[in-house]
Amino acid sequence: MDEENIRKRRLSLTYGDTCRYDSYVVSGALKAFYINTDNGKEEILFFAIDDWWASDLDSFSKQKPSIYNIQAIERTTVLQISHYAFQQLLAELPCLERYFRLILESYLGVLQKRIIYNNVYDAESRYVAFLENYPTIASKVPQYLIASYLGVSAEFISRIN
Repeated sequence: MDEENIRKRRLSLTYGDTCRYDSYVVSGALKAFYINTDNGKEEILFFAIDDWWASDLDSFSKQKPSIYNIQAIERTTVLQISHYAFQQLLAELPCLERYFRLILESYLGVLQKRIIYNNVYDAESRYVAFLENYPTIASKVPQYLIASYLGVSAEFISRIN
């Protein structure tokens, strides 16, 4: 694994590029986002903070172009492992397959909850649930980015607070 220091606002992955590394966040915060071609707005897909992994899983696993960007919200230090090294590591240490499967299962559960919250709950309930489930992210990430993640306006979040 290689250590990489990413300055604030720098992209660690760009739309259309192949995700060559899976990144483990040692410290800092990243956001994954795409630009909505209909309105030009940034749509936040996920945040990654200390002790989280951040990559475009589909691009990384299939070595195909990414459909989104990953950018540092603040100065961030990551440990990166290349696709090739990752595959070698799993071949040499099969027990790591289970470790990464558990991470993926957890991630899938979070995505399922997000779909339900977005389809069923009103904006205020989504915001309250976000604060309850991710207090550390809420303390590190600007409110306008949380608003984008939740699909609401920054003004809406200001009114709730």
